[in-house]
Amino acid sequence: MNVHSVEQVQKLTVIAPATGQIIAEIAETPIHEVPLFYQRGRNAFAAWSSISIPERLNYFRKLKQLMVDEMDQIARTISDDTGKVLTEAIVADIMPTLDAIDHIIRHAEKVLSRQKAKTPFLLIGKKSYIEYMPRGIVLVISPWNYPLQLAMVPMVSALAGGNTVILKPSEVTPLVGKCIEDLFNRSGFPEGTVQVAHGGKEVGAAFTEGKPDYIFFTGSVRTGKIIQQQAARDLIPTTLELGGKDPMIVFKDANLERAAKAAAWGAFTNSGQVCMSAERLYVERSILEEFLELLKSEVRTLTQGTDENADVGSMTFPAQKDIVKGQLEEALARGAKLETGLEPENWQEGMFIPLTVVTQVEQDMKIIQEETFGPLLPVVPFDTEEEAVILANGTVFGLNASVWTKDKEKARRVASKLVSGAVVINDVIITVANHGLPFGGTKESGIGRYHAEGGLRIFCHEKAIMEDLGLMNSEIQWYPYKGKYPLFLNLFKNYFGENRNWLSFARDYLALIKSK
Repeated sequence: MNVHSVEQVQKLTVIAPATGQIIAEIAETPIHEVPLFYQRGRNAFAAWSSISIPERLNYFRKLKQLMVDEMDQIARTISDDTGKVLTEAIVADIMPTLDAIDHIIRHAEKVLSRQKAKTPFLLIGKKSYIEYMPRGIVLVISPWNYPLQLAMVPMVSALAGGNTVILKPSEVTPLVGKCIEDLFNRSGFPEGTVQVAHGGKEVGAAFTEGKPDYIFFTGSVRTGKIIQQQAARDLIPTTLELGGKDPMIVFKDANLERAAKAAAWGAFTNSGQVCMSAERLYVERSILEEFLELLKSEVRTLTQGTDENADVGSMTFPAQKDIVKGQLEEALARGAKLETGLEPENWQEGMFIPLTVVTQVEQDMKIIQEETFGPLLPVVPFDTEEEAVILANGTVFGLNASVWTKDKEKARRVASKLVSGAVVINDVIITVANHGLPFGGTKESGIGRYHAEGGLRIFCHEKAIMEDLGLMNSEIQWYPYKGKYPLFLNLFKNYFGENRNWLSFARDYLALIKSK
């Protein structure tokens, strides 16, 4: 558990969630310093945006190597701050961050350089281009569940395009925020190019109101809506990566052993605190009992703890534990059945929650409709493909989903019908690990996409450029208009009609040129 003290004390007290011990105190950023952050960022922007992309990428190479050299230390910082096990810290937080940096090093110059565009035939003699112009200062507000990856990937994406960055990491995991700040400083990034502000909601609100040039937020739907309202007032573009309630659909012809292992991992990795966790499991009715036994057997093999060999760590944020508890209590009160785990009144003190599988749940229960973000997995039977799709689409979320079947055509058909930012076939979660794919949600799961080419370009203005050699004294569409209407009429009829008459087109075009 990490809690921050009141504004007057100006300290974030860091308590390791897995042990309950105080491990650090970190100074908050005073609200009155927010304008100074923006001033430093704007001063640094002039120099950073003017250097070439290859020059910027040299800093990225230093950053990546520093992270490789200190990987174990970073993993332990993440584990201490979040309560997640070391294996998940390195596999799911550090590795995707390094891969993102590597992806940017390999592709940024090509993606962000001037791009040739086609010029319509009617504008013959001209050339068209697209340039990518950095926006200015990008404010990144990052969450506590993957505090390294979900901060650094948008940061480096914005930096590659020539922007400067202010990061406001979650006050729940400030140690990782300090680690990020230290990594950028020691990698030699110019002063003011990357700044990190520490604090809670008040600090985040102050920076949001400070009029950055772009806001990249990852977090809850509730906070995302508040940020979007403020951004709309100031006409600030945003990317919002919000919640999920991802369905996992298992058909009777699936590899059931693989699907059961995937369900356990997809639901309980990072103690279920993943926006793309498998939070709803839909199983074809004819295999429900068989699959449940496989799933329960898999769950029973998992160990919870803090050592290197543990499978599942603790919860990170105390308030999230209360949300999980409330959802389970409501489901049990309405007749749901525990297949694994304990009733909430039997949970032990601390931040570990028993790995819980629940059956006999209804589609309108909170356990189905609201994001859980904890180790709680409801299992629901279905009878037909159409019913599975309706159930899967039956929430306000749409971030990720998975479809399990050996029938390739059925898998693709179902995947195409799911209202979701991503779908995985015969696997779970992993689309976020492919930096060549766009990442983002539909419905209340968010606005915008990052990763892939678009993930670099969202932090830039697309600038359209057309050029003419300037040899002609006039253009056919310029004044005077006298006598031009019938020539244009014939020209466009010939050009856009189904039976294009090139001879007539050429005659009309030459007539227009002469009429200039």
